[in-house]
Amino acid sequence: MIKYIIVDDETASHDVIKDYATNLSFLSYQKSCYNAFEAITYLSKNSVDLIFLDINMPKLSGLDFLKSLTKQPKVIITSAYKDYALEGYELNIEDYLLKPFSFTRFVKAVNKIEVSSTTKIKSKEALESSTESKIFVKEDKKYHHIKLNDILFVEAYGNYVKLYLVDKIIISHQTLISLKQQLPEDQFIRVHKSFMVSIDKIELIEGNRIVISNHKIPIGKMYKLNVTKLTE
Repeated sequence: MIKYIIVDDETASHDVIKDYATNLSFLSYQKSCYNAFEAITYLSKNSVDLIFLDINMPKLSGLDFLKSLTKQPKVIITSAYKDYALEGYELNIEDYLLKPFSFTRFVKAVNKIEVSSTTKIKSKEALESSTESKIFVKEDKKYHHIKLNDILFVEAYGNYVKLYLVDKIIISHQTLISLKQQLPEDQFIRVHKSFMVSIDKIELIEGNRIVISNHKIPIGKMYKLNVTKLTE
């Protein structure tokens, strides 16, 4: 078993990690710490194998917290900022997860932790053991837990993306590129600079457009080959 704690000042981040971790039987949740000082106090009396660590926290940052540890467990940084990745790896972290991250990306990071052969699990096996893959998508101050199978297609919308689901539309403040990193490549395909679609939801490919549930999505010239490969 890998005993882990979460050090992050955002409750939603704790919820995401714990939800993902419940699908991996070898991860054992120990404690939620909402600042570095709380984590220092806990670690002075308890030992853990892994820390999921945020960087941007009040009073003491995640990186400064790492520097203060005399005996460092394995660390996976979970941050909304990519600027600290290099410094993080210089502090011997295992991986750097850029929020929001998918379940697949989470499993890939956890698999870098050295455990016995009887407990290590591959990304594919983890996904198969999960009842249905989901991602968290932020809308305003809310986090929607969305089934991948419910996504029809995604449209770039300035500095936002519009996720067209089977029953509603969600507008999230992130780019199409950042969302693409959360979605598995074998299930979603970029067909235009402004559109990404669920392969399973495609009903018709005709000329330079794709039809999904009465929506007509354009196929960009740069992405025509991607779409053509689907029909080969």
